[in-house]
Amino acid sequence: MEAIRKQATKLREQVARQQQAVLKQFGAGGYGGSDNLVTDEAELHQHQKLEKLYISTRAGKHYQRDIVRGVEGYIVTGSKQLEIGTKLSEDSRKYGSENTCTSGSTLSRAALNHGRARAQMEKERGNLLKALGTQVAEPLRAMVMGAPLEDARHLAQRYDRMRQEAEAQAIEVAKRQAKVRETPGNSESIMKLEAAEAKLQDLKANMAILGKEAAAAMAAVEAQQQRLTLQRLIAMIEAERTYHQRVLQILDQLGGEMISERQRIEASPSPSMDNTMPPPPSYEEVNGVYASQTHNGTTDSMGYFLGEVMHPYQAESDVELNLSIGDYVVVRKVSNNGWAEGECKGKAGWFPFGYVERRDRVLASKVAEVF
Repeated sequence: MEAIRKQATKLREQVARQQQAVLKQFGAGGYGGSDNLVTDEAELHQHQKLEKLYISTRAGKHYQRDIVRGVEGYIVTGSKQLEIGTKLSEDSRKYGSENTCTSGSTLSRAALNHGRARAQMEKERGNLLKALGTQVAEPLRAMVMGAPLEDARHLAQRYDRMRQEAEAQAIEVAKRQAKVRETPGNSESIMKLEAAEAKLQDLKANMAILGKEAAAAMAAVEAQQQRLTLQRLIAMIEAERTYHQRVLQILDQLGGEMISERQRIEASPSPSMDNTMPPPPSYEEVNGVYASQTHNGTTDSMGYFLGEVMHPYQAESDVELNLSIGDYVVVRKVSNNGWAEGECKGKAGWFPFGYVERRDRVLASKVAEVF
């Protein structure tokens, strides 16, 4: 369609130049003349300006439509990615909270951190998609479908039709002039020529007014297209830059947590047992601890606390307690010789106190596992 339109415009201009040459020839006899020509220099300049504005605004409209389609496609795929990422976040948090591993809680903590970070990243993705929709796609779509552009294009099309009508009328005037020259003194021919010339002048006057009006409207639309499209492109870039900056911050924090956890595990070998450390109390002494939690007339129950096992321990006697990394122990007594007494997974016994770390806040599911 674009090629056809350009070809039609070129042919019309060629015809107009030919008409101008013919009209100059016919106008030499005294009626009409160069003033009757439709394609004078000012009108031709106006026509070329409108043609350029029409092409410019059409290209701007197509570019705006391309941006809208691209953003809409990005929103569709981004929404699917958000759905997948949210599911992954939930799966990671579920694994981390259940902690079914018997050899430690390192992966569980990593899974919880990953689930939290993934949820934050997907939230940022949702904010980006929302911004692209409301700040980019909607304003551009409104202008593509808006009335100002269509009104300006209709004015330009009306001008084009009126110009063609004026060109046809100029040919009619030229014919009338030739007839008057052939039959001089014929009053009927003269009256028809004067009527044709008057109609041509009206068309030229109306065409000049309409051309200026259409050019002003098209120029205003072109300026608005340029300004709005640039603003929306900047808004899109800012939204994407903010998204990537925040995601990078989240990933940096998550990466630091993961590396710190790995370094802590790799740099924390199991504490060696001191050869001079005395053995734990006998089974009867342990029973004594269970039977009475009072020492020197005061209770020890307020001294209980939860400890997380940081290193595995294999019991060497019936009064000792097996420990696995990640287990939680209710520590009920700590002796001066490095042993602690407590309960884990329904069993009670002694274990090296250095193998656990005190925890003030523990998930309720972990507390339930202790008993």
